[in-house]
Amino acid sequence: MPDGPSIEDKIAAEYGRLSAKLRDAADYVAGHPVDVATRSLRAISASSGLAPATFSRLARALGFASYEEMRELSRNAVGRRYVSFSERVRRLQADAGAGERPPFLMRQASACASNIEAMTRLIDPDRLEATVERLHGARQVVLFGALGSTGIVEYMAYMGNYLAANWRLAGRMGASLASAMADLTAADALVVLTKPPYARRSILAAGMGHERGAYVVVITDTHACPALKWADQGFILPSESPHFFSSYAASLVLAETIIGMMAARAGPKAKARIEEVEERGHSLDELWSA
Repeated sequence: MPDGPSIEDKIAAEYGRLSAKLRDAADYVAGHPVDVATRSLRAISASSGLAPATFSRLARALGFASYEEMRELSRNAVGRRYVSFSERVRRLQADAGAGERPPFLMRQASACASNIEAMTRLIDPDRLEATVERLHGARQVVLFGALGSTGIVEYMAYMGNYLAANWRLAGRMGASLASAMADLTAADALVVLTKPPYARRSILAAGMGHERGAYVVVITDTHACPALKWADQGFILPSESPHFFSSYAASLVLAETIIGMMAARAGPKAKARIEEVEERGHSLDELWSA
């Protein structure tokens, strides 16, 4: 069962409004969940170089009654900090040279499985239902992802187009991202997937979507993602991996889940469209026939 909003969700919701000192404290809380959950406030203060009162003020700024209440939620946090790809590959190679390690396949698969399991606990089902409902009712759903996120949003758009004709992939194959943003209205939805190192266009797209009044959904893996301040709904997903690249396994599962939930509520119209798409696919010889 989901545990409800994580400490990162709480931090992400208020991060843009925090002072510089409280942001330092928030970064420490998000990046050191085990320390915050198990060590005294005095010890946390000494390790972080921040006064105990700063953490108490942070707790109140995040809507907690006390530091202890925030500390309790930290037990369920998934702390992540961006580490460059080059540093990750250095660690990967060092691990390979150390010997007596499980095969990389086992470590990678285990990390992905853990990310997916953590996602099921951290995502609030009511928030997910509300997101799917808004996407289902949108005039058009525009998706955007750049760099490593490109393939995931392309796959999500591919699935969505089976259900309805109003799913649009922005900025694909040289198409203008600006034109897609200019077409957005309050009747539309924009889904942005971005992870560190953030593509500049992804952050700007989220901001433009918000400016146009669209319902903005941001999928990322850290509370500090700049696009979250523009999001009507943000999902912070675990992405830990022994790989030099952060894992997209949880992002892929969430994308498939959203489309599956939409299909379940789309009714006969979606079924008829899928049948027509399949029929035309055979007529165009797009599909292999034995």
